[in-house]
Amino acid sequence: MGYLKHIQLTPEKNLLTDVENRRIYNLNNCELNVFETYRKSEKVALSFHDVVITSMVRGKKVMHLPGTQGFEYYPGETVLAPAGTSMLIDFPEAKQKNPTQCIALTLDRGSISKTIEYLNEFYPKAVSGELWGVNFSQLHLKNNSELAEIINKMVAVCTGQSVTKDALADLTMKELIIRLVQLQQLEQLEGFSNKTLGNDPFHEVAVYIRNNLSDKLDIQQLSKKACMSRAQFFRSFKREFGITPVQFIIKERLKYSKQLLTNTNQTIQEVGLQTGFEDVNNFIKLFKKNEGLTPGAYRNKQVFIS
Repeated sequence: MGYLKHIQLTPEKNLLTDVENRRIYNLNNCELNVFETYRKSEKVALSFHDVVITSMVRGKKVMHLPGTQGFEYYPGETVLAPAGTSMLIDFPEAKQKNPTQCIALTLDRGSISKTIEYLNEFYPKAVSGELWGVNFSQLHLKNNSELAEIINKMVAVCTGQSVTKDALADLTMKELIIRLVQLQQLEQLEGFSNKTLGNDPFHEVAVYIRNNLSDKLDIQQLSKKACMSRAQFFRSFKREFGITPVQFIIKERLKYSKQLLTNTNQTIQEVGLQTGFEDVNNFIKLFKKNEGLTPGAYRNKQVFIS
């Protein structure tokens, strides 16, 4: 999961309010807002005229968006909302020594359209006739490291003093839109099952990987299932989902390992082997890198929660 870098909190003497105190950084085609809340609050209303990407930096919120149930919102997560979306936000744990902090980045709709048009013209998707696009029904995302990295870069550009910050922001915004679309497609791919198998070759590959995680998975074999050459498969997969096929396999293995750690009494080594990791030390290393704690600590945490 990708976390945003902490942003320096507003000095107490400069706070205008203790609920959603707002710092604004205006640029030509975007606006960065940094929000902080220092006391428990409920149903705080917020909306933006443009498309907005919000990401949690500190603390916890509960978000209420039109057409969805309220959901908890933590660091390492992003919410995408269309222009004009009315949000209601709860701050169940906010206090002076534990404030919430969140960034909201509004994006010019014209810039989004131009970036999507560029992708469709120069990087057509693997399935003929299928187009790139931002999915506004897929609002709540778990950051990957790539998305977090580019959001951190965008924050640094917007809050910096460079005389060329507008140009840098435009370039960074294009990458941010691409990373966002790739992450949306990756989450859709992770959710596909045999029942939802369509005509996309990557869907078939994803289901095959998920059904054979304990086996040695070969890229050449996967490329044949996608009816592509090895080079074309590798290149197309990374272009559409932002990660390599090998990284996707690791993600699926780690996701399955979390299920086994939570629901079985298998040893750490047995879990590693069943999910395709021949070296238990490599399994532990990768698990900690992605989850922030070891498999054993993760299991203990789940027991405590239950």
